[in-house]
Amino acid sequence: MTTKEIVYAALFAALLGVLGMIPPIPLGFIPVPITLQTFGVILAGCFLGKKTGAVSMLLFIVLVALGLPLLSGGRGGIGVLMGPSMGYILSWPIAAFFIGYFTEKVWAKPSLWKIIGFNVLFGVLLINIIGAPIMAMMTNTSIIGALTGGLAFLPGDCIKAVLAALVAVQLKAVSPINALHLQRTATH
Repeated sequence: MTTKEIVYAALFAALLGVLGMIPPIPLGFIPVPITLQTFGVILAGCFLGKKTGAVSMLLFIVLVALGLPLLSGGRGGIGVLMGPSMGYILSWPIAAFFIGYFTEKVWAKPSLWKIIGFNVLFGVLLINIIGAPIMAMMTNTSIIGALTGGLAFLPGDCIKAVLAALVAVQLKAVSPINALHLQRTATH
């Protein structure tokens, strides 16, 4: 990784920590709250690209595992990562990677609708498809019940996916994906 990519990864890990300072919205029927941190995950993928986006999420998870209170509600430590939110949090690097992978593929002519689609598919659905079954295992509940409860995340997460796509497209000129794309076209 270049120094610039490392700086971007660190900045986005910090951004996720800042988003964690915004109080979570607890849901009475499942133990995982609604947070703004998924916005940061989605934005990392569609702004930083696959490699830097995934690395930023891995860095964030390592910092949380070390005990830094970066998750919503000021939570941190291995215990939090081994709780009901585990699957959701561990899916973040995967989501950022896939969002970034497909965003990079269309970067020459980024269609807002395509990026929104990638954000919804990999930033909303993938996170919930990974997170809900693991939450069910951790809480000894049914997977169907967990997936059904997870439907409460979909409206807000879809709004986050749209906002992240808008930000990424508006900031295209300064995105690391843009530099990567320009570098690839110069070598061909």
